[in-house]
Amino acid sequence: MAYQITSRCINCDMCVPECPNGAIAMGRLHYEIDPCLCAECLGFSDRPSCVAVCPVKCIKRIQEEHERPAGKNAGKKGARNADKNSG
Repeated sequence: MAYQITSRCINCDMCVPECPNGAIAMGRLHYEIDPCLCAECLGFSDRPSCVAVCPVKCIKRIQEEHERPAGKNAGKKGARNADKNSG
């Protein structure tokens, strides 16, 4: 799991020194979090430190594909294909 800094970032530098893994660096337009380095501050804090110090609340959790909740169309593609194959 990782976090992402959105385009609402004001480049205030508050998050950079808070990251125990050095996962935050300046990107092209604003700060970015390297998802390979982000460990959500596990073992360091109850919640990600960058989220706690961000004055504009622009740091959001990234949901990985296997974590996404099933939507109203979940399973319909398989059901449609089963109908096509049965008749």
